[in-house]
Amino acid sequence: MYELKTQPTDASVMAFIESVDHPKKREDAFRLLDIFSETTGMEPKMWGSSIIGYGACRYKYNSGHEGDSMLVGFSPRKARFSLYFATGDEKREELLKEFGKHKSGKACVYVNKLDDINTDILKELIHQSIAFLTDTYGEENVIKE
Repeated sequence: MYELKTQPTDASVMAFIESVDHPKKREDAFRLLDIFSETTGMEPKMWGSSIIGYGACRYKYNSGHEGDSMLVGFSPRKARFSLYFATGDEKREELLKEFGKHKSGKACVYVNKLDDINTDILKELIHQSIAFLTDTYGEENVIKE
C-alpha cells in the first residue's frame, strides 16, 4: 500500500524559517507565516522537512486512494515559494487571474516573492481552499487546528 511521505512532524516551524539562507526569502517566509496563521486561525505545523501546513483533511478519491493532507500550506523553496491549495476547485483558477505574477502546477502555485502577488487574493485563496475541501470531503474529515 502506498504511504504518503509528507506527514506532519514535531519539528519547529520557527527554526525551519530561521534556517532559510537568503534574508529576503526568510523575511517573506515570516510574512507568509503571519498571513496563513491569521487567515486560517490555525497553528502552523511542519509537514515533512520543508512544508509549513495548516489543518488536515482526510481525502478519498474516486479511484479508492485515500490519505491525509494539510488544508493549505507553503514552502520557501530555493528557487521560489510553493503555495499549497486544494486541487480541482474552479474558483481557485478564477482567483489566480487576479493573484499577480505566479506559475501554477497541479497542486502548487509558485511565486518568486511576495511583492509579486496580491496578498488580499492570497487570503481569499486560503479561505476558498479550506471551504472547498470541507465541502468536498465533509466537515467530519477536516481538522481545523
